[in-house]
Amino acid sequence: MMTKSMVVPVIDVQNDNFKELWPSMVLAFKTSSFIALDTELSGLGARKALLAESVEDRYKAICHAARTRSVLSLGIACYKKLNDKADSTYLVQVYNLTLLCTEEYIIEPQSVQFLVQHGFDFNKQYAQGVPYNKGNDKGGDAHGVNMRTLYVELLRANKPLVVHNGLIDMVFLYQCFYAHLPERLGTFIADLSQMFPAGIYDTKYATEYELRFTASYLEYAYKKCKLDNARSVEAGKNGPRLFLEFCNYTGRLQSYVDYRPCLDSQSHDGTLNICIQFSAYGWCPNGAQCPMSHDTDLIIQQDEKTKEDKKKKRKRRKKQKAAREVEEDSLPEEKRAHLEDMEVQGEAVTTCETMATASEHQQTSGEVTKVTCVNDSGSVEGAENGSGVPPAQDSTRDDGKNAQQTSKGLTGARERKVEGGTHRAGFDAFMTGYIFAFASILKSDESVAQAGIPGCVNKLYLSGKSVPLHVVKSTFSKSSKAHVHKMEQVWGKGSCDSSTVKADGTDA
Repeated sequence: MMTKSMVVPVIDVQNDNFKELWPSMVLAFKTSSFIALDTELSGLGARKALLAESVEDRYKAICHAARTRSVLSLGIACYKKLNDKADSTYLVQVYNLTLLCTEEYIIEPQSVQFLVQHGFDFNKQYAQGVPYNKGNDKGGDAHGVNMRTLYVELLRANKPLVVHNGLIDMVFLYQCFYAHLPERLGTFIADLSQMFPAGIYDTKYATEYELRFTASYLEYAYKKCKLDNARSVEAGKNGPRLFLEFCNYTGRLQSYVDYRPCLDSQSHDGTLNICIQFSAYGWCPNGAQCPMSHDTDLIIQQDEKTKEDKKKKRKRRKKQKAAREVEEDSLPEEKRAHLEDMEVQGEAVTTCETMATASEHQQTSGEVTKVTCVNDSGSVEGAENGSGVPPAQDSTRDDGKNAQQTSKGLTGARERKVEGGTHRAGFDAFMTGYIFAFASILKSDESVAQAGIPGCVNKLYLSGKSVPLHVVKSTFSKSSKAHVHKMEQVWGKGSCDSSTVKADGTDA
């Protein structure tokens, strides 16, 4: 199976062209149907605290990271639905903003290594990064052309906001471009619900609980949606079909564009030596040195084959059960009773034979079945977008398969290095938007003009939790004073009820 190739133009925004590109970015916000965001961060701090059992404790840990670390890069993808086009067609504009925090901040070696491996240019960041201040507005921050006023323009656009595993992103964006973070999670949620009245969508939550893909890390979800969409287009039937269009940049603008190719997905034959760790989480502790394949297309192909095999087995069992019931109904009463007496022994023999056959098939075919493992602290996902948490090593995995170091696996490692440069905030925002657009076609009511996924609005994914974080203002929570002041800047005075703030001006 081969999907249609496309080249995604990503506009690089930095300090020397920020003012020039400002009008086009603001116009893209205002005319879009929804906006997808992604960030690259200088670090996250203590990983264990980010997976605390208490969501309030998690929030405090993320707040500490946001106050001491910084956003290095911001990806913005604006998707505008073209109503005069057939099917669901979107005009997409993608921006990759290289940023530089003007205050002291911590940068972690692990984050540096990850970003450099994926093509991030720190020389460019320090030389041309768009400067910004964190926390509350200082001096003339509330006016002029800067990152904080650009964030205000994004809020004024009042469009659905799309993120992937986005709680950390939302906390960092608030601290870096909006105001000082509230001390309590309830206050932060109250602020967030007013900042984005059109709704916040988390594609990781949608991927797991609506689309129900085998894995939910960003690249996997994007390529699976892209593959399913290509199949629907090739089939030519009336169904969910997504088409994209991009602007044709000319003249001076063309020099700012970084063209990102989306390589074709092709079928792979032969032994499949997949890295189980990467297959499950989109992250591997061995990185580019891993001898097993990190090819996401290969992983999706294997997952689909495994799913199809299970489906065939269930059908066979149903047919065998139906045939046995028909045969039993035709037997005389005394023979049927004798058959029931033999059933317990027969089940035991069948179970042993089935297990032996499955084990032999797995050894001879070289297929790898992915196992999603959950440790004591809950399900953990890798840092596929620079803001995930690396999973703990799992001793239940098949060490024999992980030890296979074949030439096929080494080839996969080399292929990964070629694709490594596609991991950037701008392209990640594009992938996030693509997942949302495709899922909206599958799940939304066609009579609703605005893109959306029913059941997913204002629900942020929480690792290791079976329920999301609901971005809905509680009757017991009040907005922060800093937020009320910013809302007046965004919408004008009286836009946020001052009674939602304590008399002393502190957070509720």
